[in-house]
Amino acid sequence: MAYLIIIIVAIALILGPGIWVNRVLAKYSQPADRYAGTGASIARHLLDFNGLQSVVVESTESGDHYDPIAKAVRLTRNKHDGQSLTAITVAAHEVGHALQDHHGYAPLRWRTRLVKVMSKIEKIGAGLLVISPFIGLLTRVPALGIITILAGFMTLGSSVIVHGLTLPTEFDASFNRALPLLDKLNTLKPADRPHARRLLTAAALTYVSASLMSLLNIARWIAILRR
Repeated sequence: MAYLIIIIVAIALILGPGIWVNRVLAKYSQPADRYAGTGASIARHLLDFNGLQSVVVESTESGDHYDPIAKAVRLTRNKHDGQSLTAITVAAHEVGHALQDHHGYAPLRWRTRLVKVMSKIEKIGAGLLVISPFIGLLTRVPALGIITILAGFMTLGSSVIVHGLTLPTEFDASFNRALPLLDKLNTLKPADRPHARRLLTAAALTYVSASLMSLLNIARWIAILRR
């Protein structure tokens, strides 16, 4: 019974943040025409106000993010073309990362380097996952399960590590950059400010909540190998 409770609590801790983030983002996506400008136009305005004309604003299919290499704020279509409070606030959050980059914010540089390192680790882990069954067939190595578990952690756990270590960078982008800028330019409707704070918290947790899902995949891998 205690073991079952532990499992339920662990699953709740893993799934809870993602459910909350998605709920908040969806809630404030309506009304869809809350603001006159789109997420893209607001991002452009905030960037230009800070002298960041060289930073581009682009639509993407791979999640809202700021690319410090390409110097680009990238927004998914519903944020890029949307006029909701969610679109405006998420756009401001990504501009917050552009401001970090412009001001030489060290944790952002560390995250960029860490992402590169973890990307290589993920590739190695993926390679191990691909070849481990063939190694098992050829060699009958008993330790193959350990190799597979290691590969699973390398491929699925690296994103959890990256986003966990860099969570302060996300909150800095939201509350030390985006929110003061929105206040300074009177971008938000007065009634929307407390809701924008919730959205900025959700924006900061987006990647963390997504990467936490990888923990379930790791647990599934271990469960399969223990059978």
